[in-house]
Amino acid sequence: MTLLNLILQAFLDAGKIIMEVYRSESLGIELKADDSPVTKADLAANDVIVAHLETTGIPILSEEGRSIPYNERKNWEQLWIVDPLDGTKEFIKKNGEFTVNIALIQKGVPVLGVIFAPALNEIYYGSPETGSFKALTGANSTVEEILHAAQQLPLPKEHSTFRIAASRSHLSKETEDFIEQEKKIHEEIELISRGSSLKFCMLAEGRIDCYPRFAPTMEWDTAAGQAICNAAGAAVIDWTTKAAMVYNRENLLNGSFVVRRHNSPPK
Repeated sequence: MTLLNLILQAFLDAGKIIMEVYRSESLGIELKADDSPVTKADLAANDVIVAHLETTGIPILSEEGRSIPYNERKNWEQLWIVDPLDGTKEFIKKNGEFTVNIALIQKGVPVLGVIFAPALNEIYYGSPETGSFKALTGANSTVEEILHAAQQLPLPKEHSTFRIAASRSHLSKETEDFIEQEKKIHEEIELISRGSSLKFCMLAEGRIDCYPRFAPTMEWDTAAGQAICNAAGAAVIDWTTKAAMVYNRENLLNGSFVVRRHNSPPK
């Protein structure tokens, strides 16, 4: 079984549990130490995914197991970075815009990424060797069916405006400044809003052109999306260093970053 097949099977198994909780009356909501919410779906999905990934012998860094000391992690040449439920607030709102994220990191670089949106029946995956793909899933989909039906990304561009992923109603000052700079380059700008790591997927798909992020994220929020975007012809750039983001850092908190297609160079 390839690593991609393994992840896809983990997603199918975890997705069933997540959707059972999603459709239930009780989500089992608790608050973590940082006051962010966690549900029983986060924890159950994490257990299922970790059980699959442990069979590879590659160490795992998960949002629900984030306490691994850096002294232990720093010598890992390979690791999995996992977010068993990205967009827990969207999950609680039941708007469908939540995902499961898995990335394989090689010497700090995401070399395989898979994002699953179980409520939307969408799976995205990408690696430098294969490129990036999107597939639709059903309740009883198999890994083989997903791989057979996958479309390579990006898809043909259908919009003429320059689309930026940003909240239509709650823009930070940094995002407003960024958009003002883009307006000097592009005749017409359109703001597109979507939750969780689906913004990476939209960019890889070609439905948006740029995704600036000037609010806090963690490594497990971005690693899978970066692998998928890179393989689809886009770059995820640390806004401070102006270099590609790297992973398994001592501080797992990301800085500001911008994702854009290579045909949309930064100002």
